Amino acid sequence: MLHIDLDLKNKLKMDSLELVSSNKIFGGLQKVYSHESSELKCKMNFSIYLPPQADGGDVKLPVIFYLSGLTCTEQNFITKSGFQRYAAEHGIIVVGPDTSPRGVKVPGDDDSWDFGVSAGFYLDASKDPWSNNYRMGSYLNKELYELIQKAFNNVVDPNRIGIMGHSMGGHGALVSTLRNPGLYKSVSAFSPICNPSACPWGIKAFTGYLGEDKKTWEEWDATELVKKYEGPPVTLFLDQGAADKFYIEKQLLPENLVDACRSAGVPVILNLREGYDHSYYYISTYIAEHFDFHAKILKA
Repeated sequence: MLHIDLDLKNKLKMDSLELVSSNKIFGGLQKVYSHESSELKCKMNFSIYLPPQADGGDVKLPVIFYLSGLTCTEQNFITKSGFQRYAAEHGIIVVGPDTSPRGVKVPGDDDSWDFGVSAGFYLDASKDPWSNNYRMGSYLNKELYELIQKAFNNVVDPNRIGIMGHSMGGHGALVSTLRNPGLYKSVSAFSPICNPSACPWGIKAFTGYLGEDKKTWEEWDATELVKKYEGPPVTLFLDQGAADKFYIEKQLLPENLVDACRSAGVPVILNLREGYDHSYYYISTYIAEHFDFHAKILKA
């Protein structure tokens, strides 16, 4: 068992974190905690992988936040991607929040798979009745971001934090980086929803959470945000399966983001992977490249 558990006993009590599960994998510990969220007004789970380098709590390690996609919880990435091998090799802590508030019972929150429960879109809703609970943007980039640094301050390096995600979570990673310049030093995304204002998933979510004002939508759209980005230098690393049906159906629109990046002078990489789809088979194939990308930046 990592000694970090004993060191954190009082901090976890202070932050009201409750250990849900703990499993040893590649020399580290894959844990899930729950806590009461003030932003979302409900109990939330998050995962955290503590690599073997965290043993003893005497070294500060970089952190990557991973954001999952539609229909997912904090479980999908930690059980399907195989990322722990590469997090252990690089000595990187990995944190994964859930994708929406749970159990708040907003009317209509479970009517469809791409809106409401498991589909929080990592934004702060401004339209009733969603605005009271659906505040995933502030939950991720303020509440959870600060909680991780506070509760795990003996192993987390607050100056070396990156973010990645998949699909809706890729959208969340890109938007979180562009809306909060300097908060994340590195960013990558698998199959991200790159221009939600212009695709069916995004139009449905933005209309429901934000209302009809499309100027408001631009504040949560990576393609629009990058056009006016003025923060520290950052490279957007995009990964897309060419056989992804959602890519083919124009739900993801990575080329729109690439064009906007080039016009704005923001460095961007787009890897188009022939034959690969939207699944975790694809993610697990290329997850090592993403950890290499983040490690070069976070460990420079």
